[in-house]
Amino acid sequence: MNGMAAALALLPTFGAAIGMGFATSKAVEATARQPEASGKINSILLLGLALTESTAIYGFVTALLLIFV
Repeated sequence: MNGMAAALALLPTFGAAIGMGFATSKAVEATARQPEASGKINSILLLGLALTESTAIYGFVTALLLIFV
């Protein structure tokens, strides 16, 4: 039962991976269209990726807690 709960807790990591890939591809497209704005695009991208990664980390920590506690 704990294994199934841990697997469900890991679902946000898959969503985060898809979202991070989508955001990166859009940032590359934006940089290709406006190279002069690459610094601003990069800073916004890094902030968004950090917030998305925190969702994945919360899901991972929850799964670890379900398995080992």
